[in-house]
Amino acid sequence: MSDLATFVRKLPKAELHLHIEGALEPELAFAIAERNDIALPYSSVDELRAAYRFANLQEFLDVYYACAGVLVESQDFYDLTWSYLERARTDNVRHAEIFFDPQTHTARGVEFATVVDGISWALDDARDKLGLTSRLILCFLRHLDEACALETLAAAMSYRDRIAGVGLDSGERGNPPRKFAEVFRRARDAGFVPVAHAGEEGPAEYVREALEVLEVVRIDHGNNALDDPGVVAELLRRRTPLTVCPLSNLKLCVVDDLASHPLKRMLDLGLFVTVNSDDPAYFGGYVNDNYVAIASALGLGKADLVRLARNSFAASLLPETDKARLIRELDAVSSPLR
Repeated sequence: MSDLATFVRKLPKAELHLHIEGALEPELAFAIAERNDIALPYSSVDELRAAYRFANLQEFLDVYYACAGVLVESQDFYDLTWSYLERARTDNVRHAEIFFDPQTHTARGVEFATVVDGISWALDDARDKLGLTSRLILCFLRHLDEACALETLAAAMSYRDRIAGVGLDSGERGNPPRKFAEVFRRARDAGFVPVAHAGEEGPAEYVREALEVLEVVRIDHGNNALDDPGVVAELLRRRTPLTVCPLSNLKLCVVDDLASHPLKRMLDLGLFVTVNSDDPAYFGGYVNDNYVAIASALGLGKADLVRLARNSFAASLLPETDKARLIRELDAVSSPLR
């Protein structure tokens, strides 16, 4: 292990942008498919992994939704979530905020409760057995209409004790945040914390809409916000966190190479940036891999990495007392290493 990887491994951190369906490794996908007597459209683990070459977000989503089709029972969602949580704990993730896409599953006839029960079961076990806390965030699929999102929100109302927030993901182009103004208004009124993907493939204007129309407290990705100085100024004024995912951006051709990734510019502008893995089974790296890759590409120093880890706790949905405790732990660990 390199000195940089060792340093990153020692840093306690939170992960705030993780799609649980995107943590479905090919081996687990085939194991669950066999258990449920489901045929994947790939003949082997190697063939499936070879399909993980994407020219854009939509090509990734096509594979993503095909693999998600193996998830049928609560045990499947438990196994998927637990496999991610065990891996995250080896990366010294102390807190994870996990997205899930219920519409991907309910459209196939899987009950909403089946999905939430399996994921929640694993999250509870991770708290008790791994000391890893979590929050669960329901994402609406933006390529579907708002009526479908409203039905999903209605189903989520019985699970407000287990679902902390709502988000917005899937194909961004042509699906602006304003399309979901009403469902986000109702979700906020019901006490769900609002976040949204914006500015990954969509323009800076989508980031503005997410802030002003959906009233989100966090922007997932946000790369293209830098195209509009007014949007940058608004992010700074609000101190809105950005959950940036470097290897995802590379894999989906959002950036040509990591050396041209905007994360360093974001930091230099004073933006509230965090590093995350997005869909690690598909994008070739979990959260520590993202820290190491972006630090190597952009020449980030140890102080930058500590800042990113501190931001991850500060941007989380944890109570302020828990944030402060974890940041103290980070400072205690990192001070002798710098």
